[in-house]
Amino acid sequence: MEVKDCTALVTGANRGIGAAFVHALLEAGAKKVYAGCRNPDADDLEFDPADPRVDAVRLDVTDEASIAEVAAACPDVQLLVNNAGYFGGTTLLTAPDIDTARQEMEVNYFGPLQLSRAFAQALGANGGGAIVNVLSAAAIVPVPNMGGYSPSKFAARAMGVALRAELADQNTQVHSLIVGSIDTRMAAHVQGKKESPATVAKAGLKAVLRNIPEVDTDAFAINVRAAQARDPAKLEQQMAAALKLETLHTGR
Repeated sequence: MEVKDCTALVTGANRGIGAAFVHALLEAGAKKVYAGCRNPDADDLEFDPADPRVDAVRLDVTDEASIAEVAAACPDVQLLVNNAGYFGGTTLLTAPDIDTARQEMEVNYFGPLQLSRAFAQALGANGGGAIVNVLSAAAIVPVPNMGGYSPSKFAARAMGVALRAELADQNTQVHSLIVGSIDTRMAAHVQGKKESPATVAKAGLKAVLRNIPEVDTDAFAINVRAAQARDPAKLEQQMAAALKLETLHTGR
């Protein structure tokens, strides 16, 4: 599909990768961008809510009523960017209960699923369009020290494959972005070099324009996939070692 003159909805648009998608879409000539935020009136939005091409809308991706309200108010959407994400900062067994893992699944899997269901008919009516799911390198390699985050992203990646098949007849593209080390608040715990959120947005729009089903958006993601292809058992050992190192540092 074409990005120029399209109408898009970006979830989690208040900052980071979501805000970068808003900027990239406008630079690419999008006609309108609905910027989905839990609090569109916040004073720390990383996009310009006064831009006439931007419509900041209140959206909680874990709330069915909120999703339904936005879907009804935005029937002209041609490009849906499922970007909103959540990392609870704990592991599966050290958490006091499974509430954090449930929340990670609610935001990272059920949220994009509900939004895709809510907008599928509109996308078809508007020419097909596209859905972009912002995932993670943790969707292709389990990361033990990220608790329920990896399982939720694995689920979202599988969902994208299923949606791609289900929506093919209405010419709706579905794209999975495998994101590595990006300079966002969610990745504050990650050590080493981090790339700009704009890198992900640029790769995502390129995937849409060229109809690339799955793309590694940055060097870290590319290296993770390469390491997995070379020696998956060794990579799993390295991930386990990272968990032990973190446990040592935190005293868990």
